[in-house]
Amino acid sequence: VQLVESGGGLAQPGGSLRLSCAASGFTFSAYGMSWARQPLGKGLEWVSGITTDGRTTLYTDSVKGRFTISRDNAKNTVYLQMNNLKPEDTALYYCVSGLQIPPEYWGQGTQVTVSS
Repeated sequence: VQLVESGGGLAQPGGSLRLSCAASGFTFSAYGMSWARQPLGKGLEWVSGITTDGRTTLYTDSVKGRFTISRDNAKNTVYLQMNNLKPEDTALYYCVSGLQIPPEYWGQGTQVTVSS
């Protein structure tokens, strides 16, 4: 099983980033998928999830209206569009299987830093 995240980096407050996660080694279309994040020195926080067919999306309150999760089952890829970024969004972002944590599978993470 592999989950490979990309798209992280440095953004200014109010800016945008788009994270991608390429999945392999399991039946991607059979799994709900989520993004979780871990700020330095803090615990893992579930951020957003999407059902197998992409019809239902879920968000933690702090990102509602700013983040959008989506998936492409033909490409075995899940995305997280992050707009209006805030310094408190700074964290290591993980792509994880399922709709809750702890997950069954997770990637190595991609760092998102929001700073002016």
